[in-house]
Amino acid sequence: MAVLEELRITGLGVIDDTTLPLTGGMNVITGETGAGKTMVVTGLGLLFGGRADAGRVRAQPGRAVVEGRLRLVGRVADTVHARITEAGGEPDEDGSVLLSRTVTVEGRSRAHVGGRSMPVSMLGEVGEQAVAVHGQSDQLRLLRPAEQRAALDRFAGPEHEKLLDALREAYTGWRRVVDDLADRRRNARERNQEADLLRLGLDEITRVDPQPGEDDELKTEAQRLEHAEGLRTAAQIAQQCVAGGAEATDETPDAAALLGTARRTLEAQAGTDPALGDLASRLEEAATLVTDVSAELSAYLATLDADPARLQHVYERRAALRALTRKYADDVDGVIAWADRARTRLSDLDTSDDLLDELEREGQRLAVEVADLAGRVSASRQEAALRFADQVTVELAGLAMPHARIEVAVLPRPAGRSEPTLSVNGVEVGVTSDGGDEVELRLLAHPGAPSLPLQRGASGGELSRVMLAIEVVFAGSGGPPTLVFDEVDAGVGGQAAVEIGRRLARLARSHQVLVVTHLPQVAAFADRHLVVAKDTGGAVTTSGVRVVEDTERARELARMLAGLPDSDLGIAHAEELLAVAAKERRL
Repeated sequence: MAVLEELRITGLGVIDDTTLPLTGGMNVITGETGAGKTMVVTGLGLLFGGRADAGRVRAQPGRAVVEGRLRLVGRVADTVHARITEAGGEPDEDGSVLLSRTVTVEGRSRAHVGGRSMPVSMLGEVGEQAVAVHGQSDQLRLLRPAEQRAALDRFAGPEHEKLLDALREAYTGWRRVVDDLADRRRNARERNQEADLLRLGLDEITRVDPQPGEDDELKTEAQRLEHAEGLRTAAQIAQQCVAGGAEATDETPDAAALLGTARRTLEAQAGTDPALGDLASRLEEAATLVTDVSAELSAYLATLDADPARLQHVYERRAALRALTRKYADDVDGVIAWADRARTRLSDLDTSDDLLDELEREGQRLAVEVADLAGRVSASRQEAALRFADQVTVELAGLAMPHARIEVAVLPRPAGRSEPTLSVNGVEVGVTSDGGDEVELRLLAHPGAPSLPLQRGASGGELSRVMLAIEVVFAGSGGPPTLVFDEVDAGVGGQAAVEIGRRLARLARSHQVLVVTHLPQVAAFADRHLVVAKDTGGAVTTSGVRVVEDTERARELARMLAGLPDSDLGIAHAEELLAVAAKERRL
């Protein structure tokens, strides 16, 4: 479950600075035309990753800020909290998450989630889990065939989604193989020319057989061979200075002998002062280190040899490596990497008959798999279409459309368009990653009426009710826990308006519902009623949105009913409407 507890909007459209305290259940937002109701929905869209329109940002202060506190519990909380934490944010201890979106007049946009700066896409991810916004533009989207298919797929459930994912994966693999095969055949000459050049380079590199880091190793070896005599002299002098035992037998004592003498001298007085004993121990450690260095110098001298033949070989090897680095890369490791890339590229350029035959067989196998999955997806859609149509039809009966019926037609997509064609269930159809179906929502407005697509068979008011009915059905099968409706009751009045209010109130039992409406019949069902109002200067201020209750709420409904908030008759009518709605909510 998710509840948007508070929404603050600053500098957006006619809104200067206002805060909306929201509650679980049904929140209704009303107000005069132009007061800023639509900006509330715009702000919600921004807060949950919607596209920013710099033209809606007020010139002063030059930026729009939308902030919200989203309290999450249950499965949604686990999913959202895990994603936010992974991205570096931190939910509050009570499970709530602070969200923020800033848009400047220049069009720059910033987002914060859980106290950390995030990409705007993170707000979108949270919004997908928590909030669904439905307005008149959403009704227009629902008229598109692709949106109708997507709506049916969402309704069909998780098993259908798994089947659809398998189809998309198989389709992607099939198209990759088919496109690869076509490209190899179409560009065989160019591929062969490129392959010949790569083989020449690989042959040259293979003959030299460079090893990782070899150029640096040869450079070091060349320096040692070139300066062998100087190195030997330096090592010998150093070795003579440090070599020797504890007893000095030469007039010029070595380092080891001097250290031995110093150690023994201190040890002789250690009984008098223990501090000299500690120093003697340290001298013993130094003597051991000097002895080790002496041994290593001896070993170094044994390996140091002026070898003209070896030096010549090193020169020749470095010249061969330089020839490669001039052509293929800056160093030997780069040449080796070039060779690895060339071998990979050669496999991509292969146009041999064996490979082409193998690709063709793989393409045919995947085509059979795609066709089988497309047929299973189609069958799943047809089953879901019957359930979806029945449930929406039942909801329409409760929305003052008792004789209307929804049909969901799942039809094979005609072949011969831009999509590839496959035989699915014995029918040649155009296939995409979503299968071979076209989905169309149809409305039978009354008995005897023809079955027409929604865009032709539904009036504005009917389309609003169909949209609401669909949302109610979606809510019963999962989906985001917070639902926002922006004047989906447009073109509706009378008894139908009361039924819309009743349905929204029912939806609010299991969801948080935010409704922007101009209908008093809908507003009467609210658990919390917010009014957006202009001040005397014509701009919405910090006091522009307020919660109305009791008599003040009746006055607002009276204004919506007759435009007369002080009319005794209007207020009486409003109170009667509130009483009816309260009774309905208790049922």
